[in-house]
Amino acid sequence: MALLHTPAADINFKAIDFALKNIDGKMVSLADARGPNGTIIAFICNHCPYVKAIIARMVEDFKALQDLDIGCAAIMPNDTTAYPADSFENMQKFSKEHNFTFPYLLDETQTTAKAYGAVCTPDLFGFDTNDTLRYRGRLDSAGPHEAQPDTVRELRNAMQAIAEGNPLEIKQTPAMGCSIKWRI
Repeated sequence: MALLHTPAADINFKAIDFALKNIDGKMVSLADARGPNGTIIAFICNHCPYVKAIIARMVEDFKALQDLDIGCAAIMPNDTTAYPADSFENMQKFSKEHNFTFPYLLDETQTTAKAYGAVCTPDLFGFDTNDTLRYRGRLDSAGPHEAQPDTVRELRNAMQAIAEGNPLEIKQTPAMGCSIKWRI
């Protein structure tokens, strides 16, 4: 598992539509995931230790952001044949175990991950109401470590500022995680 860091946010990047199968079997598009005050698209998987380290905080932050009318969706891009821990059935279990309140989508063809330029899990994209990328970075200042009382909720703070129409003054630190497991 190669450790990678996400590139800086490209402020000209626009969210790209998709139609992916949710863990409930229904198809979900960008329009379905979009929120009136912005949208988060997170590329995650079940087995990555970097995802496992942040998943409880991510779910908590996504719930808080959903309460601010920010749409949230997670996409699992890995090759499930080579990595059965990321299978659709295991996605369902992982989602239930962590009480997801947002869609968890399977990118079986990896087309969506490639279109977004996702490089690792987790890779977090925060879009404004015009579907323009405004935040791409880590979840918070704890990174893969346990959160402390002074942990800065970077994605949450950035998306709250976007939802409120405030200038984005959040330092964007690249996320780090396991490389996406591309099909060969």
